[in-house]
This record gives sequence, C-alpha cells and structure tokens, in this order.
Amino acid sequence: MASALKKFLPLFDRVLVERFAPELKTKGGIMLPEKSQGKVLQATVVATGNGVRDQQGNIVPISVQVGDQVLLPEYGGTKVILDEKEYFLFRDGDILGKFDS
Repeated sequence: MASALKKFLPLFDRVLVERFAPELKTKGGIMLPEKSQGKVLQATVVATGNGVRDQQGNIVPISVQVGDQVLLPEYGGTKVILDEKEYFLFRDGDILGKFDS
C-alpha cells in the first residue's frame, strides 16, 4: 500500500475505491477508441470509514470491507488522487452491490 494511502482514512460512512481499468480491446482484438470505452462500474474497496451514528448514538457499521469488489453507480463519487493514482470516494449507501468471491 502506498504511503499516502496509509495516511488517508475516509470519515463516517464513506468508502474509498479504485476502479478497474477499462477494456482497451474487444475479444476479437480490435483496439477501442477512448470515446467508445464504457465507464467502468466495478471497483475494489481500498479503505472505509468507521460508520455513521444512528439516532440512539450507536455506530452503524459499513456494509463492505477492504478488498471487496463492488458495483458502483454510473455517476457520482468524488475523485481523489493519491500518489498519482486515481481513487473515488462514495458513501456506503451509494454502492449498488458487492460481488461474491
């Protein structure tokens, strides 16, 4: 893990993810131009916050863990650049699903 990534911890119910790389070729070997590459909606969880407090003051834990592969919405998230790598910050409730390992 990079040194800047070790120093960055999301707060509350936020989740830091790293999107998968877009497909550059089709299965037939044709190179795809940048405009025709679809937006990558799958990512790996890199860091999570502690959770958010409910009305009684109890902490509601995050539903994903570091290393989980998740499905993201097409739009949203905040871009964060750490050690020249691009990450995205989402709220736990914005993540659409989790892939089974």
